[in-house]
Amino acid sequence: LIPGEEPAIGLLQLKDAIAYAKTDAKTKGIYLRLNELQAGITSIKEIRESLLDFRESGKWVVAYSSGYSEGAYYLASAADHIYLNPEGQVELNGLSINVTFFKRLLDKLEIKPQVFRVGDFKSAVEPFVRENMSEENRLQLNQMVNGLYDGMLKDISAARQIPEDDLAALAKTMVVRKPGDAITYKLVDALMFEDQVRDELRNRLGLEASDKIGFVRFTEYTRSMNFKSSPNEIAVIVADGEIMPGKADNGLVGSSTFVNELRRARNNDRVKAIVIRVNSPGGVFQAADDIWREVALATEKKPVIASMSDYATSGGYYLAMASDTIVAQPTTVTGSIGIFSVLFDMSGLLENKLGITSEEVKTGDVGGLITVTRPLTAMEQEIWQQQTNDLYEAFTRKAAEGRGMSQENIKKIASGRVWTGVHGKDNGLVDILGSYQDAIEIAATKAGIAADYKVRYYPQPKTFLEKLTSGWEDQVSSKAIAKEMGDSYYFYQGWKKLQRYQGVQARLPFELEIK
Repeated sequence: LIPGEEPAIGLLQLKDAIAYAKTDAKTKGIYLRLNELQAGITSIKEIRESLLDFRESGKWVVAYSSGYSEGAYYLASAADHIYLNPEGQVELNGLSINVTFFKRLLDKLEIKPQVFRVGDFKSAVEPFVRENMSEENRLQLNQMVNGLYDGMLKDISAARQIPEDDLAALAKTMVVRKPGDAITYKLVDALMFEDQVRDELRNRLGLEASDKIGFVRFTEYTRSMNFKSSPNEIAVIVADGEIMPGKADNGLVGSSTFVNELRRARNNDRVKAIVIRVNSPGGVFQAADDIWREVALATEKKPVIASMSDYATSGGYYLAMASDTIVAQPTTVTGSIGIFSVLFDMSGLLENKLGITSEEVKTGDVGGLITVTRPLTAMEQEIWQQQTNDLYEAFTRKAAEGRGMSQENIKKIASGRVWTGVHGKDNGLVDILGSYQDAIEIAATKAGIAADYKVRYYPQPKTFLEKLTSGWEDQVSSKAIAKEMGDSYYFYQGWKKLQRYQGVQARLPFELEIK
């Protein structure tokens, strides 16, 4: 299974394929080529668990790479044999969280962020107003990154039979720097070129040296899968990306699209339970609140279970908190219950850099409450702060209702602070530490259909032609811009994201990458 280049693969679809392969007589094993892997820690953990479950059938999993990144090795550790290119490397050096600060850039452009926030830990605005981390932010990030890495080392330790303390010691100063080191410390089983690995696969399959291995690509395999039919459905509605008003798009959870899908599932008699799969750092507060309302309505008719992936923070947590049960992985980043508002005063940029001046005519003292052409007045600032305070009260009140806690106790763990799934379980933000499959099984049990059900994803997957044509012009344009701008494209993307921060936000204060 799965050598060669593949287009982006959905996590849930991949898990379905692995589960199907476990009982598929035609499938003898899984071959993981891990030269490039782009996935979050929790997504990788979910795939690992699927692979470990697959191996319980007696079938094998073999991993190979010319160089394992931290995340790729974490996934490879679920294989029964790990092979490395003789000139390759295993990156075992820990995790880092990098926060980029834009204050000096904004100062040079004479753009002044006008920030209104609630909570000591609501650090999403720090990149605009500081040149370094606050102590509160450093505290929560230190706690989180160590918690995430401890979880990774625990899983690797169990798979490779290497004590956790030994792994931590190897990672601390990156002791494993050469291919031979990976053998010495038992991180890999052998150093091989890929042709040698394929010879080893032929041996496993009982093939001759000249025989062709019957690989099948993921996309081809999924087309051959036949799942059982059932009158009972569990609807899985995926919220993957930033939460914004309007229709969904790649990387964006559109509130109108999500609400419509929830409503369809709520009113569909075939749907006996709903699982909301959340992988979102948050976004626009009002968009998240619209979805929350529809989740609350759905719980009145049928079980609604939230399954958290890499992120379910701020607005992402908002989507989940009205559910009957919240399921998170130990490595999920969650919480960040807090609100901030930001407007950018661009008068300096417009007047001093671009030579653009403006005047306004308004009714009353606050007719221009949303403006970028001048600084806000004291009265306008007071209004924005009060609105931010009021929305924080609404957020914490609804969280308290959903979690069966007092608002006072919710505020003790709120203030925009982020938590791992483990800490979220300890402080009551999460009900169960488990996987997506656990969430499905909980939904089936609560709906009384554990013996007979099928899973259906909403919205329905696009056809091949729709995937090919949707957003084609945007993709071509983005690729052209990226090629023209080179390394500067990263900062261009940051600027485009910054533009979406205008107004009231419920958003995670950083982006986490495995490095």
